[in-house]
Amino acid sequence: MRFVDAHWDGSGFFLDPTAYLAELPRLRGVLPPGAWAFVSEPGHYDISRADRCVKDLELAGIRPATDKSGRLVLDFAPNRFKHESGLSLSYAGVRHFSIDYAHSIDWMAVDTVLLDEILPDEDGGCVHEIGLTDARITVRCQDLEAVWGGAG
Repeated sequence: MRFVDAHWDGSGFFLDPTAYLAELPRLRGVLPPGAWAFVSEPGHYDISRADRCVKDLELAGIRPATDKSGRLVLDFAPNRFKHESGLSLSYAGVRHFSIDYAHSIDWMAVDTVLLDEILPDEDGGCVHEIGLTDARITVRCQDLEAVWGGAG
């Protein structure tokens, strides 16, 4: 991620969205509408309190398109201590999807979200990076739709 800092520091995860939050006002009108609505939602980066903060959501499913529609859906289950419901992200016009495993934390049963970042792509779409406890997901797409209430 370019602005969001989310990394393992040897004893725990260090998370800091401050630089991205400073950049976010400049992305209004540049990010596709669905991506902007999701990333600018109040509480998205409120790590300690917000029910709609992405931190601690659990990766529950990946549904790639079985046709040439270019759709991809990522489902996230709620963390029972923090979220009332899960999140479903539906990506349109997907041009790239990858999961890169950087390390393995064997004491965690599932990959959970640390933080994410959405930046504009050169073709008018966007790049969504999601930092997980064990991996990083990258999606290049035209836009995305976020629906809270799923994967619960």
